[in-house]
Amino acid sequence: MSRLLVYLKDYKKECIFAPLFKMLEALFELFVPLVMAGVIDTGIANSDKPYIIKMCLVLVLLAVVGLTSSITAQFFAAKAATGFATKLRHALFEHIQGLSFSELDTVGTSTLITRITSDINQTQSGVNMVLRLFLRSPFIVFGAMVMAFTINVKAALIFVVTIPLLSIVVFGIMKITMPLYKKVQGLLDNVLGITRENLTGARVIRAFNKEADERKHFEETNESLTSMQKFVGKISALTNPVTYVIINAATLVLLWTGAIQVDGGIITQGAVVALVNYMSQILVELIKLANLIITITKALACANRIEAVFEIKSSQEIAEPAESAYDGHSGTAGSSSSDAVVEFRHVDLAYNSTGESALSDISFKILHGQTVGIIGGTGSGKSSVVNMIPRFYDATGGTVLVDGRDVKTYEFDELRSKIGMVLQKAILFKGTIRENLLWGKKDATDAEIMDALKISQALEFVNKKEEKLDYMVEQGGRNLSGGQKQRLTIARALVKRPEILILDDSASALDFATDAALRQSIAAMPDAPTTFIVSQRAASMMQADQIIVLDDGHIAGIGRHEELLENCHVYQEIYYSQFPKEVAE
Repeated sequence: MSRLLVYLKDYKKECIFAPLFKMLEALFELFVPLVMAGVIDTGIANSDKPYIIKMCLVLVLLAVVGLTSSITAQFFAAKAATGFATKLRHALFEHIQGLSFSELDTVGTSTLITRITSDINQTQSGVNMVLRLFLRSPFIVFGAMVMAFTINVKAALIFVVTIPLLSIVVFGIMKITMPLYKKVQGLLDNVLGITRENLTGARVIRAFNKEADERKHFEETNESLTSMQKFVGKISALTNPVTYVIINAATLVLLWTGAIQVDGGIITQGAVVALVNYMSQILVELIKLANLIITITKALACANRIEAVFEIKSSQEIAEPAESAYDGHSGTAGSSSSDAVVEFRHVDLAYNSTGESALSDISFKILHGQTVGIIGGTGSGKSSVVNMIPRFYDATGGTVLVDGRDVKTYEFDELRSKIGMVLQKAILFKGTIRENLLWGKKDATDAEIMDALKISQALEFVNKKEEKLDYMVEQGGRNLSGGQKQRLTIARALVKRPEILILDDSASALDFATDAALRQSIAAMPDAPTTFIVSQRAASMMQADQIIVLDDGHIAGIGRHEELLENCHVYQEIYYSQFPKEVAE
């Protein structure tokens, strides 16, 4: 939690004024029983109406000043808590954006969503309540005890016994519930994860008639969360009845002791009423304190979970190249020819430190302007290879070079400005077609956008839309077909005219004719990019300058289509599974 307090540094004034005004309110509240004692002992006992009216006006004044102080304190506390949550949310979002795919895969999307929404909201409530009540409640509790001593020492000893008993109950319950609230938040992550999976995979669930199974799975997980919340709630609920029992017992003892002392003429009736009022104030404040501690317990559990995300460091560290290693032109020391745009040198990749290698000893060299096909069976590592070029994942062994320079020595912006990446899943964002394509180049003109649409074979269907570039795309591209989404994502990558274009199985929804037209248009571009085509279609890469065949994370063959068809068994299996031998011949 201490690390998160830095986001309160711009609200020092609010953090001081909020508790100060609350304590000012509490101070006026402590005078109320004394005024009431004066009304009883002097005004009522002597039938002194002017004195009673004067004391009633004093009570009104105390109420107005106390209310003003309370509202002022609420304002400062709310301002500090809201500002704290805003800054924390921005910082957490920025940190998450800086994590590599490896960390995002490990932590999980649902967990991060919970951290940035529910957990921060709980932490905000904790900060708000602390500023308002953390000093006020103890101040009134101990202030009431001190005021009781000024009235009668013997009666005040009841307060000395009552307050420690209440503290044991309150802090004991807090110690039990704090770890349980952490478990509740963990179960909430699970429920959120299942909900997200069901919403994003609704079509698959219905296609396989799995609604009943998923409903049962959700109900079981939700029931676990509910049971844990009930269990923690029952423990927390003990706070109020136990504290009421202790306070009421103390009040009975106080009334009994006070009655004896009044009968003996030691104290006045007004003093007994004042002591009972102070006991009531302690009851109210300790109940508030108990609820505050429950809120703080939840907030601390959530704050620790947020802090745990901040402690996750990205595995991708950017190191500026030394002058001796990089001269700004030809590449790293000992690099290959500057003609090589992309080069892999004995590259290994494991997605986590304990897992098996997804890629082993991958080595190849791609020259400027070449078209490269990467083919292989499912799980052979095709996407893993191309994901290392823009540093979505870092090689765990060997070196990946772009323009003769180790990708780890690039700033991310510098490296990724060279690359146009089209991922397997076509993702579009809510907005117009123009706004989606401007992700590729924020200052692109309409002419550049239309040119990119033409190359990607998307111009025809865009022109059929009444709004054309202003056609509104729904979130995720729900109002477009699979092929239309893929063509728009390809156009988005082409807008900035990248040096390296990576098409990661991004034409799977296109028919063969459109796929072929797309590849021809890219090849015909002025300054055609070095193009990587990842696909399981042999037809998509038959004309490629090089084809890299992968098998279980290893290179099974590199060469042109004709060469591989003669000497690469894996490529033969893939090709002849799509083109029967008699047809191919």
